[in-house]
Amino acid sequence: MKKHFIVSVLLVALSTACVSPKVYKDLEEKYNTLKSQNSDLSSENTDLTSAKNKALNELEALQKFYDETVAQRDKLQQDYNGLQSKFDVLKASYNALETNSSAAIAKNSNKNRELLAQLEAKEQALATENARLEKLKRELGERSNRVAELESMIAAKDADMKRLKDAISSALTDFEGKGLTVEQRGGKVYVSMENKLLFHSGSWAVGIQGKKAVNQLGSVLADNPEIAILIEGHTDNVPYGGSGQLSGNWDLSTKRATAIVNILRENASIKPENLTAAGRGEYAPVATNDTADGKAKNRRIEVILTPKLDEISRLLNDI
Repeated sequence: MKKHFIVSVLLVALSTACVSPKVYKDLEEKYNTLKSQNSDLSSENTDLTSAKNKALNELEALQKFYDETVAQRDKLQQDYNGLQSKFDVLKASYNALETNSSAAIAKNSNKNRELLAQLEAKEQALATENARLEKLKRELGERSNRVAELESMIAAKDADMKRLKDAISSALTDFEGKGLTVEQRGGKVYVSMENKLLFHSGSWAVGIQGKKAVNQLGSVLADNPEIAILIEGHTDNVPYGGSGQLSGNWDLSTKRATAIVNILRENASIKPENLTAAGRGEYAPVATNDTADGKAKNRRIEVILTPKLDEISRLLNDI
């Protein structure tokens, strides 16, 4: 408790210091870069889902083509069997007529040669179809294996994110009903903390309870080094009425997001390169700003956790 108090005092002291234009510009540039990276991640996730659906459609088309080839092979086999039966009948007829008429023998010989030529052609076509069928069968198996592997990897990622969500929910049980929610959607985990848990009005200094919640969240994130962590600050639509170090709601949301990043960086097990701070001001509300309750919901910090998708991207390139 004493350590938390000292850190809070230091944060309050730091909050009263002026932020230079260079620092603000650096933060703004970093936010734009990170916003672009976040958009790329969302686009990549959409591309992965589209690639999976495309692979499934191709697999279905290949299965249909395989079935059609089997049907064609079976028809060729039936034609072959019919011709073989005709050949046998004509051969028997040839043997019976051989002693009676040289003309009939010559006629049957011609028919036999024609039938033999047809049989050879059918045999060759059947062999070609069988070879093509085997090749399609192998391709179908390989494509099925790749699709199954892709589905397995996506399911594993979802399961990992579910376990992460459950671990975070368990770690932050003490803050349920105090403006904190944990959700999993779109392959990501979203931890939302209303400002009433973290900050005083118009301030970006994190309070004792808020810092405790962020530290407990950090203890879970430290055990998941392959997760990208985006911290977004949000405000309601009430214009900032203060003066001095802040230029408006967007500036305030950025400083609040940076304050959360600074607390998480105190945990040495969290990789700094996994952390991103971004301010979104009043422009991404989750509720109406026409009521006090809606405004309270909009004044929040969102921690967005995204898994690394490098392995899935590699597999998609192989399909």
